[in-house]
Amino acid sequence: MNAAPTASAPPSVTRRLGPPLTALAAVAVPTAYVAVVDPNSSGHYPDCPFLTATGWWCPGCGGLRCVHALAHGDFTGALHDNAVAVLLFGVLGVLWLRWAWAALTGGPAPRVAVGGRRWALIVLLVVVFTVVRNSPVGAGLAPPAV
Repeated sequence: MNAAPTASAPPSVTRRLGPPLTALAAVAVPTAYVAVVDPNSSGHYPDCPFLTATGWWCPGCGGLRCVHALAHGDFTGALHDNAVAVLLFGVLGVLWLRWAWAALTGGPAPRVAVGGRRWALIVLLVVVFTVVRNSPVGAGLAPPAV
């Protein structure tokens, strides 16, 4: 006689929270390092190759300064250093919270679908940000020179 298949028990809360907490630790450790080792002092981090080659701030220039400012509660300084990074960190924070909540409650992990048109819009916005921050009009969007 065949035994009826048994339903497996759902994973424990600890096991479900493992991936989101691991991801959080993977972000927290380098963030703590950047919080302690000030990128506003020269010599701690390599120069941006795009800035060195072109003289233009790339979309990521000022990202470490932005992280340092956010780690010290300086939101205005972070926006000045790299406004796109602040926006990205906010979006990633919300996505992580949704993921952690789903893991905590046992719900399905949220899915993020970015289609071709959205990618095109994101690329366009990053290009516009790069051009504006390198023009006299957008000088306030460029990080300070070190």
